[in-house]
Amino acid sequence: MPDDERQIRTLIERWAEAVHRGDMPGVLADHADDIVMFDVPPPYEGVRGIDAYRETWPPFFAWQAKGAVFEIVSLEITAGDGAAYAHALLRCGMPQELAGQPANRLRLTLGLRKEGGRWVVAHEHHSFPHT
Repeated sequence: MPDDERQIRTLIERWAEAVHRGDMPGVLADHADDIVMFDVPPPYEGVRGIDAYRETWPPFFAWQAKGAVFEIVSLEITAGDGAAYAHALLRCGMPQELAGQPANRLRLTLGLRKEGGRWVVAHEHHSFPHT
């Protein structure tokens, strides 16, 4: 695995672990100041900037603390010299929800760019299939 892909995989795995722990500094780490995120809940136009991104997480952390699962099932990465993208499938939900719909996955797509020699997430998109 090329070094850029390894760095990005480590970044994304650390982020997912931070999300699961409710660790805000860990979630924000390695995200661009001008990040754009499209999420499952509103706002429908997404959020722009690290401050708006930060504000989206407390309700999720409160839900997560009630016992929800958040774990990467698959992760694929394509990296160029200064830009990369990754897509992943995650198990995300309460254990009873996942037992009832074991194939349901949160879909995650990330756009990354290299800033000052390190990778940062510039775009993040979460979605669930419409059932």
